[in-house]
Amino acid sequence: MTFLKTPLILAVSGALVLTACTDPNQIGANSSNPKAQRGALIGAGAGALAGALSRGDGNRGDGALVGAVIGGAIGAGIGYNLDQQEAELRRELDNDVTITNTGDRLILNLPQSIVFATDSFAVRPDLQDDLYSVAASLNKYPQSTVQVIGHTDSDGEAGYNQQLSERRATAVANVLLTAGVPSARLQTFGRGESQPIASNLNAAGKAQNRRVEIVILPTT
Repeated sequence: MTFLKTPLILAVSGALVLTACTDPNQIGANSSNPKAQRGALIGAGAGALAGALSRGDGNRGDGALVGAVIGGAIGAGIGYNLDQQEAELRRELDNDVTITNTGDRLILNLPQSIVFATDSFAVRPDLQDDLYSVAASLNKYPQSTVQVIGHTDSDGEAGYNQQLSERRATAVANVLLTAGVPSARLQTFGRGESQPIASNLNAAGKAQNRRVEIVILPTT
C-alpha cells in the first residue's frame, strides 16, 4: 500500500478543510468582498487536489501546494467578478427579480407573474428590457455558461407542466440569443413541478414555484 507523503496530506487536507468547514457567514466578516474569499477557498481546495494528482508520487506535495495557490487565485478572481456582476444586475433589473450569489454562481429567479401570462410560454413584452439587461451583462462577462431552467407548480397534469417548463426556458433563452448571447453558452432545462421551492398547498407557495431561473456559472 502506498501512503501519501506528509506535504501532500497537509496541503490537500488543509485546503479542503478550509473549503468545506469554514462557516460561510464568517468568511470575510471584516472584508468588503466575502464572495471572493469564498471563491478563493473553493479554488484552493480544488487546485490542491488537482495539483497533487497531476504529479508523480514523489512530487505530489509540491503539486498540491502549487495547485492550491493557483486554484485560490482563480477562485478569488471568479468571486470578485461575480460580486461585480451581481451589483450591476441589481442596479439594472426589476426588484421582482431576485439574485442569489453563492460564491461560485449567480442565480436569477424570475417569477412567472413578471415573465408569462397564465399557461403561456410567450415572454411578456414588458420583461424584454430586463432580459436584454441580463444579456448585456452576460456579454460583458463572457467567461461563463448559462443555464435557463423552467419550473411550474403542481396544478394540472405533470406531463403538461414538464412541457410548459421546457417551452418557457426556451423562450427566455431565445430572448438572450436575440440580444447577442452566443448559443454555445446557453443550456435550457425544464423541471416541471419536480423542484418546488415552496409549498404547493397554498396560492402563495404555488406563485413562488412558478418561475424561470437563469444560472450563471463562471468558467476558467
